[in-house]
Amino acid sequence: MPLNRTVHKDLRLKGVPSMRFAAKAHSVPLTGVEFPLAARDVPILFAGSSIEDAGPMALLGLRQDENLLVDAQGQWAPNTYIPAFVRRYPFVLAEKPAGQEGEDFTVFLDEAFEGFGETEGERLFKEDGSDSEMLARAVGFLGEFQQHVTRTRWFMDQLRKHELLEPRNIRLEKEGKAINLNGLFVVNEDKLRQLDEQTAHEFLREGVLGWIYAHLLSLPNIDRLARLLDAREQAEAGATRN
Repeated sequence: MPLNRTVHKDLRLKGVPSMRFAAKAHSVPLTGVEFPLAARDVPILFAGSSIEDAGPMALLGLRQDENLLVDAQGQWAPNTYIPAFVRRYPFVLAEKPAGQEGEDFTVFLDEAFEGFGETEGERLFKEDGSDSEMLARAVGFLGEFQQHVTRTRWFMDQLRKHELLEPRNIRLEKEGKAINLNGLFVVNEDKLRQLDEQTAHEFLREGVLGWIYAHLLSLPNIDRLARLLDAREQAEAGATRN
């Protein structure tokens, strides 16, 4: 729902020690500025129906609707990077429908979020209808996130312009069963090494090379997800036997 000063004038937000809302997100979009931190913990891949519409994402699970970093209690794996796409919740900045006046983007919120209510937590709006400090911080974070999204789109344009992306299908064999991940793309290192000197210098100056190598260094984290899936399947089997 769009955030509305009249409709939501009494709404409050309390902290909820759970990230259960992300438990079914097996991947989430990622901005380039996050690559260095995310690369330590999760695979960074480019996903889409084609190279033209592919965008970067953090792979969080190997089965549909399963985030291997959120446990049964709704807790995110400790000391593991949480993407900004997840941290911005329960707020989101979305483009206004064509024809509507005002700013290009407006703040939406998920009214179903368990932290919302009218008795507990911090108010979204002050008595005079102005933004509370908490809401101002949340909106500021959304604005920064959108700037990073714009920069990431430029980054993707560079990868496409220099034809650096190639399809990559990931296949994992597990006890006679296969897990296939399709619609993924990675940077081709051979083509990266063949860039002309001017382009390579521009990529270095603009930070593109750093983002690319963070992506490449993150790919072995697919094995980490496979180990997490093994542990979860063993726990599920044990629960079934009991």
